[in-house]
Amino acid sequence: MRNLSFNISLLFFLLMPRLHAQESIIKFKGQIDAYTGLNFTNPLQTQIGARFLPTLSIGKTFKNNLKFDSEISFDSYLNYHFTGWTNDLSGSKIKPYRLWVRLSAERFELRAGLQKINFGSAVMLRPLMWFDHIDPRDPLQLTDGVYGLLGRYYFQNNANAWLWVLWGNDKTRGWETVPTSRKVPELGGRMQFPVPKGEVALSFHHRTADLTGVLNPAIIHGSATYPEDKIGLDGKWDIGPGLWAEYSLTHSTLDTVYFQPWTKLFTLGIDYTFALGNGLYIASEYFRYSSAGEIFDRGLYRTFSSLTVNYPMGINKIGAIIYYNWNDKTWYRFINLQRQSDNWTYYLFLFWNPEKFAIYNNTSGNDMFSGKGIQLMAVFNF
Repeated sequence: MRNLSFNISLLFFLLMPRLHAQESIIKFKGQIDAYTGLNFTNPLQTQIGARFLPTLSIGKTFKNNLKFDSEISFDSYLNYHFTGWTNDLSGSKIKPYRLWVRLSAERFELRAGLQKINFGSAVMLRPLMWFDHIDPRDPLQLTDGVYGLLGRYYFQNNANAWLWVLWGNDKTRGWETVPTSRKVPELGGRMQFPVPKGEVALSFHHRTADLTGVLNPAIIHGSATYPEDKIGLDGKWDIGPGLWAEYSLTHSTLDTVYFQPWTKLFTLGIDYTFALGNGLYIASEYFRYSSAGEIFDRGLYRTFSSLTVNYPMGINKIGAIIYYNWNDKTWYRFINLQRQSDNWTYYLFLFWNPEKFAIYNNTSGNDMFSGKGIQLMAVFNF
């Protein structure tokens, strides 16, 4: 899948400008950001980094509104981490960020390659975070994509159907703790329906997980791979305030002391923009994560509540995200100050969290956001 999508994209980028340059749309844009952060632990932790994310887009519209377009972008970054005066973790990398081609019309689209696939109604704590690592604290909303083929069809009544086949992905995503076998295709789909004041959806995904590299082969009885199925339900409604609910149920055939066969995630949320000044936006969610040996067992669980507040002030904006862990009675606090100036955006982050970070699974940067600290970021978009 990776080689196929790369070859298709490369052929498209080489041929389209030459054959139809006068009718094609070619865009080049990008993003450059630099950041530094301090974590006031003992000893002091310091992080310095930069990222360059260029994007090339090419598109052409044919008769009957048939459109063929493609996007290629790379994520290149450099990061240094110091504990005290010791550079204990540094790295640099250039990797594909998006690499896809798409054929679309008024009621359908078919997209192949390295792409972002995400859906659901939740905002901060998302049970349906099946294929991404989007962190609500990240103002850039960056996330790795997945290699696959995605088709979507839009009905006249605003219902829509999704089908996807993924292949060649071998990393954990979202709330997963075991990677996917890159040699076995993943299959799934989603149906979304309009309802009075909102919409509801049903999603399904099947994958083969691979314990190789996770557990010692000596304690794995039988095959290191096993099937896993996910079912998701979500809905959102606008009844004055916005309301949403999201649920994900995962079942695997693996049942060991290390992993439970049933995983359940649930979020219930509400938001509203108050007519105060420039508009005060407030959103809150209740989230529960549990794993158990039987589907109706309570099992091991974690429960969080969250609150998001945003207030625009002209070219400036102030926001905050607060989490509360009901299990160990701890608070997580993030304050975000933002300033916009032409193509530049500046951010100041303040955080005050427990020493052991326990919200997100498999999300990079958690260690720097534990304890108390500050981070500065400058972003240039062109």
